[in-house]
Amino acid sequence: MKAMVLAAGLATRLRPLTNDRPKALVEVGGQALLEITLSRLKELGVREAIVNVHHFADMIVDYLKMRDNFGMRIEISHEQVLLDTGGGLKKASWFFLEDSSKGDAPFLLHNVDVISRIPVQPMVEFHLERGALATLAVQERKTSRYLLFDEHDQLCGWRAGKAGIAEKAVAWSTKQALAFSGIHVISPRIFSMMIEEGVFSIIDCYLRLAAQGEKVIDFRADDYYWRDLGRPENITQAEQDLRNGMLA
Repeated sequence: MKAMVLAAGLATRLRPLTNDRPKALVEVGGQALLEITLSRLKELGVREAIVNVHHFADMIVDYLKMRDNFGMRIEISHEQVLLDTGGGLKKASWFFLEDSSKGDAPFLLHNVDVISRIPVQPMVEFHLERGALATLAVQERKTSRYLLFDEHDQLCGWRAGKAGIAEKAVAWSTKQALAFSGIHVISPRIFSMMIEEGVFSIIDCYLRLAAQGEKVIDFRADDYYWRDLGRPENITQAEQDLRNGMLA
């Protein structure tokens, strides 16, 4: 199974930790976020991955080279201009389309600044059973932006901001607001449907495709450890979680 690690962001929320390094090399318990993510992916059976880079890109390249890519095949997708999640994935599409013999075998898309024990194999099985285009790991928790799903687990919009303003993809009446984990299982056929160009969010692409009837569904991961590492205080909390054995 292949994966992409999203690691190109400026990580302004992590300053001052990212004043002299990319967020991918910020450490939790002595391990860089990139090492934690790649080790987790390898544990889940991923042997080939592509990492997008921008901020302090050379540091990430050198870091991987010094560690022999952690025994994996690692490709680098350099972004001269930050392309956001959708644009970054589209730029890396060649990596997932290079072996036509694998057909529509799904791949993982994983943010570098999240740490979790969400099981991927059941998520992949759910994705295949439902014939989904994309499956998003979600939880019922507080967040600044929610994804909305209908009673059939289908994405139908999002809600953000203190006012709770929602932009709907499809006008279904039943909606549940859930927090996205930054972990996706995606079928490579999505690349033939990406009409967006340049800088764009993958969520905007999902919303458009869901409105057209494509299956963009949720995978409930409420029972599993997950933490966003986008702020210094979250790094501190994750280190405490690690000491308490919550990541075992």
